[in-house]
Amino acid sequence: MATYDLRSRKLQQQNTDRADMKESSSNKTDTSKLSFADEEDKPMMSKSADIKIFGRSFNSTIVATHVNIFLYATCFWIQTGALPYLTKKLGVDMVVFGYLQTTFAIVQLAGGPLFGRFGDLFGGRAAMMLAFASASATYLFLGLADSFPLLFISRLPSVFMHAMQAGQMIVTDIGDKQQRAGSLGMLGLSYGLGMVVGPFIGGLISKYSSEQTAAFAAFTGSVLSILVAYFFIPKTTKKVTVTSTIEEKSSSVFDFKKIAKLVMAPGALFLLTIRAAAGIPIGVFQSMFSVVALETFKLPPEQNGYILSYIGVLTMIVQGLGVSILTKKYSETSILKWSSFSLIFSYLALAFVTDVQQLCIVIAPLVMGLASSNIVISSALK
Repeated sequence: MATYDLRSRKLQQQNTDRADMKESSSNKTDTSKLSFADEEDKPMMSKSADIKIFGRSFNSTIVATHVNIFLYATCFWIQTGALPYLTKKLGVDMVVFGYLQTTFAIVQLAGGPLFGRFGDLFGGRAAMMLAFASASATYLFLGLADSFPLLFISRLPSVFMHAMQAGQMIVTDIGDKQQRAGSLGMLGLSYGLGMVVGPFIGGLISKYSSEQTAAFAAFTGSVLSILVAYFFIPKTTKKVTVTSTIEEKSSSVFDFKKIAKLVMAPGALFLLTIRAAAGIPIGVFQSMFSVVALETFKLPPEQNGYILSYIGVLTMIVQGLGVSILTKKYSETSILKWSSFSLIFSYLALAFVTDVQQLCIVIAPLVMGLASSNIVISSALK
């Protein structure tokens, strides 16, 4: 009887040990699942190394973004300065050139919201590569254009040519929220530097070679930018969770309800209206400036490039230095009001310009007002 009780106790002890082992194993499994779940909820963002320039450390992704914005502005202004002279060579009159520029503006306007949605879904690097692929196709077709229909066709791929918007996405994702306006202003500094270099290079290429060669140079720079984006900008810059990424990617780029929701966000519609009111006149001025330089002031390509480079210098100073100083001393609302009055005065003064010297004087407050309002509005919308 005693032997039976002893065996019974051993069996009970073994069963208890087995139960404890199962419970321990179950707890480990649950812990590992919980740990894995916690990992999924952690922000997933590709890390980028810092690089040193003149003894100072900079984020390599930010540097690559600035390089690409510089190349984007350089290539854009190379072809902008060459386009009117190319159209004149092909026998296109200035009225039809206006239609060509209107087509370009409409195509870009239509692609803007879709491009922004694409960036939200697939990230800043994919958006930037798409923008430069669009730019490459535009400049390639322009260089190959030997007739008026091909000129129109060359404008169509520009639907997603929004590299500046892609750069703003990346800088906003990585940068400090408190210094957002200053960071966007520095991005404008890189654009302004490209705006200085681009027209100068474009004018020289047009003078010593041809307008088509200038377009091919812009194409080459845009292809280089695709490579810079692919190798030096991480795939993911947004601080998002895996779950939310899957939910976002399940949506469509053409989700117009989502786009409408973003537009109707508090204050967004007002800011977009202000941007449109300020941007439409400068869009008309920018698209027809080279025509005015050609027809009214009789400027050759290289001198037209000098004027555009002057505008680039002003843009670089205002966006890179002026806005950073203003945002530290004044509120964004005050800057927006000041820039609006500056734009009204400048647009009115343009109607009375009769020579190049007067044009250079009037352009100064115009660039200051436009650059300031663009940065403030971009910062508020991010």
